[in-house]
Amino acid sequence: MMMISICSIGLQRFLFTPSPQQLTSQGICYWGEELRTPMQVRCKAGAVPLMKQSHKFLSSLSSPALAGDPSATNRHIKKFVAASPKSVSLNVLSHLLSPHTSLPHLSFFALSLYSEITEASWFDWNPKLIAELVALLNKQERFHESETLLSTAASNLKSNERDFTLFLCNLAESNSKQRSAQGFNQACVRLREISQRTSSVYVKTQAYKSMVSGLCNMDQPNDAETVIEEMRIEKLKPGVFEYKSVLYGYGRLGLFDDMNKILHRMETEGYRVDTVCSNMVLSSYGAHDALSQMGSWLQKLKDFNVPLSLRTYNTVLNSCPTVTSLLKDLNSCPLSVSELLTFLNEDEVILVRVLTQSSVLDEAMEWSSLEGKLDLHGMHLSSSYLIMMQWMDEIKARFSDEKCVVPAEIVVVSGSGKHSSVRGESPVKALVKKMMVRTGSPMRIDRKNVGSFIAKGKTVKEWICQ
Repeated sequence: MMMISICSIGLQRFLFTPSPQQLTSQGICYWGEELRTPMQVRCKAGAVPLMKQSHKFLSSLSSPALAGDPSATNRHIKKFVAASPKSVSLNVLSHLLSPHTSLPHLSFFALSLYSEITEASWFDWNPKLIAELVALLNKQERFHESETLLSTAASNLKSNERDFTLFLCNLAESNSKQRSAQGFNQACVRLREISQRTSSVYVKTQAYKSMVSGLCNMDQPNDAETVIEEMRIEKLKPGVFEYKSVLYGYGRLGLFDDMNKILHRMETEGYRVDTVCSNMVLSSYGAHDALSQMGSWLQKLKDFNVPLSLRTYNTVLNSCPTVTSLLKDLNSCPLSVSELLTFLNEDEVILVRVLTQSSVLDEAMEWSSLEGKLDLHGMHLSSSYLIMMQWMDEIKARFSDEKCVVPAEIVVVSGSGKHSSVRGESPVKALVKKMMVRTGSPMRIDRKNVGSFIAKGKTVKEWICQ
């Protein structure tokens, strides 16, 4: 393998501007008429959330003034890195490297951005970041650039077997998430070579774990099972991580019999089905509209005292078509759990009832003489909707008890939209505001924190108990 140092390759001369042909081969038209107006940057679910300055920069990078002018674009990137703190520059780069980025045409400039970042005084060489960048370049079929970066990483790390193995593990994972078969297969070949010659159990285990996880990301859970069997031959005990990867790999494909087979094997080998594992099963059922199986699984979790989580709420309620449909019109959606149940089909009723019997609401609430708070952070729109209705029932019950402590203030934290698909536009905040208005609540947006609603505890008690 070539020995190339990061200085000798001169990354600043590596600034890449895609040709119109390369962009159109990816289904993108960058130089044409489509970008006459600035693009509104949205964040897909799973993408790295953007900071305010990052959002502004990416919007400017989409400007028609830069379209068709590679030199101007590169100068714009250089100026941005020079003027921005480390956190902002890395935030933009991480967003562009994400497999879930909503800006695939701008991801072509990730290498240019990285090149400028390497010139910053605060720059620290990061092998995980290199792995993500190599995977993106492989996805874009820019194999010359990716091989150069890969060679650099190899020359920096190959003297340390453990560090080099972890780099290859990151490389396999990143390529699988980018769906780059060539890059993933090459990483796996190298991992196999290392696992065959090393005497380190840790190195062998990490190599196999990455191959199992990557194969599942590539929708090859059956091949991942084969790798697990190879681990047994090598006297390595497969862990819960490997089993969860295969379980979810089958589940995402709708192969529920195979998914349940893995669940049974986990139980046989002494691995308890926990909340994370149960959410994978629920997500798999939800992705294939298998609501009755989802209800049966939730009931099984209840019987085995497996706690539900906020992610459980998100997964289940996002899979309920009636709930998501009702939330399209905030002016007419039901405002109580009992009313909501009358709109749902039989399977959805079962799901909502099991959720409302869980402890998720209690975990989202705080209650003291100073403050009664409900925190909706991390909740999707459908979860916030149900939790809000449960919360109103709960505080009504508490205030109806003469012995109940009346907090000085009642606060509902909705967030201000920093992590929303459009920054500053929070669907959850809009939902809470509409519910407050429709129910005649005295709670108003807090002037000191626009991501919260606030009111005096006594005022809320008078309202809810009237």
